[in-house]
Amino acid sequence: MGDPLVRLSVRDLQVHFPMGGGFMGGEKRTVRAVDGVSFDLMAGETYGLVGESGCGKSTTARAILGLEKPTSGEIWLGENRIDQLSSRRMQPFRRDLQMIFQDPFASLNPRMTVSDIVSEPMIVHRLYTPKQRRIEVAKLMDLVGLNPKFLNRYPHEFSGGQRQRIGIARALAVMPKVLVCDESVSALDVSIQAQIINLLMKLQKELDLTYLFIAHDLAVVRHISTRVGVMYLGRIVETAESQELYNNPKHPYTQALLSAAPVPDPSSEAQRKRIILTGEVPSPDRVYPGCPFADRCPIVEDGCRTSPPPLEGNGHRAACFKVES
Repeated sequence: MGDPLVRLSVRDLQVHFPMGGGFMGGEKRTVRAVDGVSFDLMAGETYGLVGESGCGKSTTARAILGLEKPTSGEIWLGENRIDQLSSRRMQPFRRDLQMIFQDPFASLNPRMTVSDIVSEPMIVHRLYTPKQRRIEVAKLMDLVGLNPKFLNRYPHEFSGGQRQRIGIARALAVMPKVLVCDESVSALDVSIQAQIINLLMKLQKELDLTYLFIAHDLAVVRHISTRVGVMYLGRIVETAESQELYNNPKHPYTQALLSAAPVPDPSSEAQRKRIILTGEVPSPDRVYPGCPFADRCPIVEDGCRTSPPPLEGNGHRAACFKVES
């Protein structure tokens, strides 16, 4: 939005889904899957988006990619606003914005060879001649650590980690600027996760890529992310530089989230204080006049239930009245 360092900008994004009101006369409700998310994704960085299941992380990603229609808000890719574009007008921008999916077993067409899978985006965007495509596909296979001799094989002949490498090669086929990684290692074994994370970091340096990395594994996010945003009930409740957030979490929800994550040192693990959340788990189909975390918060005050706290701070921002800027 005027700043050449901002690759992707999301402003007050809301994605609501109407429910109920069917032939049985049920009450009409609205699920507020994403309820006012804002962040900037800077060139060359990795912005991690974390939170428990159902907090709206994947819906945010799908809205950015145009797979879900935003209810309101703005999404900017560089200087171009893309949230209001039709599928046809969105087509040129899809080259700059690609996705690596969560499930490497479901995201690849089992009836297509690896060569066809990786070259398909090039065909859609009319890149290269058929001969050049074969050369580029072989280069991409080598880039992601797979033997180009495997090009004529089918997805079922590969392991989960190898399939995810194929998915990465497909995403890179059109030379994107931004990659959205939606739980892209969560379906893999731990040892394979490390390999894929290291590959993504290597590709970022070599190709000047920018990542929006969505995950629920806090250790993975800490390893790969430059900055981190913590989501709760469709909103970002805390955001900061990665090490700052992990070393000095300010929001009570972030503190509880980090306290539940295991650490590899047994002595440190034994000394850590766990924060056990109690109270009613909030529902995304309710409108909360105050902080949505109030019913579970260990430091809640009366004012927290009547007015929503803004996301404030200098660099390290947290949406909590009891947090000092």
